[in-house]
Amino acid sequence: MLKHPIRLIATALVALCVVALAGRAVAAEKLPNFVLIFTDDQGYQDIGCFGSPNIKTPNLDNMAKEGMKFTDFYCGAPVCSASRAALMTGCYCARTGVTGVFFPNRGYKGLNPEEVTVAEVLKQKGYATICIGKWHLGDEKPFLPIRQGFDSYLGIPYSNDMSVNPKMSVAKNCVWREGMTEEKMRNEKPRRNKVPLLRNDEVVEYPTDQSLLTKRYTEEGVKFIKANKDRPFFLYMPHTMPHVPLFASEQFKGKSARGLYGDVIEEIDWSVGQILKALKDAGVDDNTLVVYTSDNGPWLSKGKAGGCALPLRDGKFTVYEGGMRMPCIMRWPGHVPAGKTCDQVAATMDLMPTFAALAGCKVPDDRVIDGRSIVPLLEGKPGAKSPHEAFFYRGKAVRAGKWKLIQGGGKRPKKGEKPTGPNAQLYDLSTDISEKNNVAAENPEVVERLMALLKKHNEEIKANGRPVGTLQTQKK
Repeated sequence: MLKHPIRLIATALVALCVVALAGRAVAAEKLPNFVLIFTDDQGYQDIGCFGSPNIKTPNLDNMAKEGMKFTDFYCGAPVCSASRAALMTGCYCARTGVTGVFFPNRGYKGLNPEEVTVAEVLKQKGYATICIGKWHLGDEKPFLPIRQGFDSYLGIPYSNDMSVNPKMSVAKNCVWREGMTEEKMRNEKPRRNKVPLLRNDEVVEYPTDQSLLTKRYTEEGVKFIKANKDRPFFLYMPHTMPHVPLFASEQFKGKSARGLYGDVIEEIDWSVGQILKALKDAGVDDNTLVVYTSDNGPWLSKGKAGGCALPLRDGKFTVYEGGMRMPCIMRWPGHVPAGKTCDQVAATMDLMPTFAALAGCKVPDDRVIDGRSIVPLLEGKPGAKSPHEAFFYRGKAVRAGKWKLIQGGGKRPKKGEKPTGPNAQLYDLSTDISEKNNVAAENPEVVERLMALLKKHNEEIKANGRPVGTLQTQKK
């Protein structure tokens, strides 16, 4: 007969509680996963939940219902490479020396290997990392993703309308020159839009079938999630599309009311659905922050092949809202409140410090980092505000609160006339999101204040900027 049965039962219950609490502690300490889906040249309106009248995006719409829409979310620049440099480093693009677009075999340049990318920050905690899609931060070997913090890479190293010029001596040093003779390249007509598909730093297909890119990227992403479900991971998916030329698979081609551009977006929406399903199937859905946004605004001069930024003004290449204000959705069940909208200013350069804060990683302290953690915004904290007193558009414009100033472009006096107002554009974005009414002349004190902010910013960037990468740059 057992002695002291009540005491034994009590002891067993205490032990079970200890085990349960320990399990909860382990679960609480589990590092979050990050999925960052980054499209190319997608307009602000080109998602159903952002107002598209003829593009169907059920997966993105549902992602917004289960997460948060950011209506005042900005990219780092209105062009590809500069925008991606800001995203990867958490800095204004000019600070990294990447201010424009890299072309293959022109100047041996790329993101400086001395820069610290978001992937390298997450490596502090042992994250598995992969880049799937368009890199566009240098196509020479020292600049490719596998040398910038990513364990592996599958994708096109630059825009899908670019090609290598075999007449340039630089072409001989191209990362994918192996097996590709100059004679063969010279005889290809046209060469344009024929691009290589790389795995890590080797070509696996040339020219790649662009109609299958979104499908192949998606399959690679699903495979990565399955393989890394038991460890923290960072999946970066910078889609090649909807940059021109546009391609969609047979499953989606000719299906959208918006033509081929709509087909492309609807296939990307399908891809988002597949990634979200993979997270659920792997049992990591509630431990994964998924972010969806674009690198810059739509290429409006491409007509039907370009997107739409309405109600914003203009698009790609400009510092008007249509060029740099992006559609953005973030989803993380149990952490990001469902069905909410955030109208505070945030930017792609904030993602690195935000991911670092959530993962308990340290951002570099040996250099200026312009991005700030937006965890309070992400979690929907009452009264949470933008971490930025001012946001700067490629050094040419500034937004502070509701006011936005663009340097230049205002009314210039004709010869012999006296100035009638400042040579600047000033917009009140709270009432004029389309930037139609320049109110600089009526608000000289605001113009002066914002001009001073812009001048100070540009001077600080010049004083603390870092050089672009060259083939002579070596990582320490």
